Amino acid sequence: MSQAYFLKTDPAPQSCAVFSSPHSGACYPPDFLKRACLPPLLLRSSEDAFIDRFFDETLSAPVLCARYPRAYVDLNRAADELDPAVVAGAAGRPTNPRIAAGLGVIPRVVANGRAIQLGKMPMQEAKARLDRCYTPYHEALQALINSQHALFGACILFDLHSMPHRALQGGFLPKRRPDVILGDRYGTACDHWISDRVAEVFTEAGFEVARNAPFAGGHITRHYGQPRNGVHAIQIEIDRSLYMDEKRITPRPDFEGFRARIGAVILKLAAIRPVAQSLAAE
Repeated sequence: MSQAYFLKTDPAPQSCAVFSSPHSGACYPPDFLKRACLPPLLLRSSEDAFIDRFFDETLSAPVLCARYPRAYVDLNRAADELDPAVVAGAAGRPTNPRIAAGLGVIPRVVANGRAIQLGKMPMQEAKARLDRCYTPYHEALQALINSQHALFGACILFDLHSMPHRALQGGFLPKRRPDVILGDRYGTACDHWISDRVAEVFTEAGFEVARNAPFAGGHITRHYGQPRNGVHAIQIEIDRSLYMDEKRITPRPDFEGFRARIGAVILKLAAIRPVAQSLAAE
């Protein structure tokens, strides 16, 4: 069985940051592909492809990236967000707009509402997926946060995602179309000055930035962001069209240039330190 995640660590981290990429996984189990009613390219439409390539080798902070895809298990959902239309026996569990839209922890659909597979899976199979992918990832993420907090007295979790270019069409019409959307749960998951500094770093790099609309942060931001306890979490959504061909899910010809640009931003994000953090690592 393959490990649920890829992890890069530094034996002597110089940053209190943790970087997470929960939707860039691209390891599709053969039995999942066999049962899916969509071809692989369409299954990948919900994937945050290539986000895991943005981290510079010189980054002195831990990086955690999913191995398995969002279409298989969505790590940015609560473990109990089971869809009764997907999992037999899940009926009667709490329902919310995400589950109703087919976007529970085991998704019913990918982008544009395309059904992943027909019929329901047994609860036992759903739990096996969570045991295989979800639990190990979140245990690793919590351990990284705890370690950084113990070492530095604080931790900033940067949760990186990508958004389809068309995600901002329709009801969301900003004056200037953003390249990046920062989500801090409207200030509840991250101190405002940290969000301000993150926005400033992206703006200085030439990106148009918006905040909390239409993406305010998902389960990871909401669950782990505890500013009062010195743990700050912020979700970062990057327009996919800036670096990839969304239809073919391939890097654009200028991908390496963009990678260098975003890599430099990430290095600056890693340098952000909460003022009140411990000097234990000094």
